[in-house]
Amino acid sequence: MEDYAVKLKNVSKIYTLKNKDKTKTKIQFYALKDISFKVDKGDTVGILGTNGSGKSTLSLLLSGISDHDGGTLDINGEQALISINTGLNMQLTGEENINVKGALLGLSKKKIQDIKDKVIDFAELGDFLYQPVKKYSSGMKSRLGFSISLALDPDIIIVDEALSVGDKGFAQKCLNHMRKIRDEQNKTIFFISHSLGQVRDFCTTGMWIEGGVLKEFGEINEVCDHYAEYVDMLNAMSEKDKKAYLNDKFKERIITNPPKKGLWDYIFR
Repeated sequence: MEDYAVKLKNVSKIYTLKNKDKTKTKIQFYALKDISFKVDKGDTVGILGTNGSGKSTLSLLLSGISDHDGGTLDINGEQALISINTGLNMQLTGEENINVKGALLGLSKKKIQDIKDKVIDFAELGDFLYQPVKKYSSGMKSRLGFSISLALDPDIIIVDEALSVGDKGFAQKCLNHMRKIRDEQNKTIFFISHSLGQVRDFCTTGMWIEGGVLKEFGEINEVCDHYAEYVDMLNAMSEKDKKAYLNDKFKERIITNPPKKGLWDYIFR
């Protein structure tokens, strides 16, 4: 039995930017480039990085929702992505989402009912469980998605900003529960958050991704310190200098010819 949960070697992911003028050359860039790391079973990894760095792309690869374009990716266990709206049908009720999820996984009616009971107990949604998800607040969607994923009991849990919405009490409840299953059941957890406090408190290993590349991988406090210094450096810049700096950094990710206007403006226009 392998002792690792996830192993990546030179993994890359390429995205194509859309433009309104179909006669122009499409822009391809590395969302992730040559990412390599190994995570042991039972480890809790905090993934850090500024907006657009590639964190969510990595979460999609780790969860098996998206495929990589280069390198090798080895996942040793069942995985689940916990992210706001991910896997939820907005037209269905919370209860119906549980039934559909269970049916797609080929679970028995008894197992689906067991999952439903766990969701009712953990999510604290009350009668909203029987209302269409489209009527939920972002925090309620997070509660439902989080509770369903935990009830499915995966070996590897990927949390992508799912605790950034809703009340702090429920977020702490989730963290306490994940800490418990990590320690008692040897679960592996990837935790993406902009809250350095949460990351420092919950994780043991840090992973900093910036500009689509792996900047640092190691002890959580050391990685958080270096990332915090980088963020402070960016925040100290004027808006003009910051945009120019980020634009130059993005040029390094371009595979085809860039557009004439600023790349950063082009992406986020």
